[in-house]
Amino acid sequence: MRLIVPMAGRGTRLRPHTHVTPKPLLPVVGRTMVERIVETFAEAIGDFEEAVFILGPDFGDGVKAELSEICSRFGIEASFGVQETAKGTAHAIAQAGDKLDGECVLVFADTLFVMDAAPDLDADAVVWVMEVEDPSRFGVVVKDGDRISDFVEKPDTPISNEAIVGIYYVREGERLGREIAYLMDNNITGKGDEFQLTDALDRMLKDGATFKTAAVTEWLDCGTIPAIRDTSRIVLAKEGENRKEGTIENSQIIEPVFIGEGATVKDSVVGPYVAIHSGATVTESAVRDTIVFGDSTIDSTALEGSLVGHNAHVRGFAGTLNIGDHATVGPEE
Repeated sequence: MRLIVPMAGRGTRLRPHTHVTPKPLLPVVGRTMVERIVETFAEAIGDFEEAVFILGPDFGDGVKAELSEICSRFGIEASFGVQETAKGTAHAIAQAGDKLDGECVLVFADTLFVMDAAPDLDADAVVWVMEVEDPSRFGVVVKDGDRISDFVEKPDTPISNEAIVGIYYVREGERLGREIAYLMDNNITGKGDEFQLTDALDRMLKDGATFKTAAVTEWLDCGTIPAIRDTSRIVLAKEGENRKEGTIENSQIIEPVFIGEGATVKDSVVGPYVAIHSGATVTESAVRDTIVFGDSTIDSTALEGSLVGHNAHVRGFAGTLNIGDHATVGPEE
């Protein structure tokens, strides 16, 4: 079985943090989004032989090396496709080429998921869903018994509250590939004048394929600055009290807090809801409800509700910040 992960998007809503780092490689409480996704499905399904990552044309060898290393920890081979131009979700999946073959799980890498049970894959296709209060904001599935009978995009009437979360299983990847090729060959586009995966799945459904659903219990968005902060809070609440990998000296820690490997907190008050990633240093500061990315420095500062980029430096500041990699705020030493 293959895991296919489209991640060619530029993550514009997360800038400045995605100017250098692809969005799925940003850390959420110590582990990148894509590592958490691979782990979720390796544990829930367990028999992946290969993960295929669809990258942007300017993603370098360092990105490939990091993704390969992540996969190796789960005994999975990594391979890569390239989406030269963003033309929609179906177009992204098509860049897997001949890897879109046999059993495949497709996961879009801008959200995190929690599943309490292994999915039942006894169908031609499975669509992961979550019950939501306002289905008008989402694409939803309509079911006849336990089988999907239709897909509806952002319904005006309450026809279903099972929202599609962006995970799909197909028993025959080549069958999906043929439907995607039909859309592209005939220039059949959907929302945004792009080739949409749900249109290809709908063609499979109308051709008699059996579709069922699987459920997630949590669906955590990481696509915007507010969303990644909210998701960090939720993950910290689950994991923070057990994640102190760095050094703490003469400091007060108000749980939940994550302190990554090689990070140092000294003469400070940190928390609640703070993630300090590997190699970062916090000295003589008060930090709460904040994400501090790796190898950054916080000194003589009070931060709340902030994001501090990799290798950034903040000194003598009080308030809320959102600064990118290698930025400096405050007076020079």
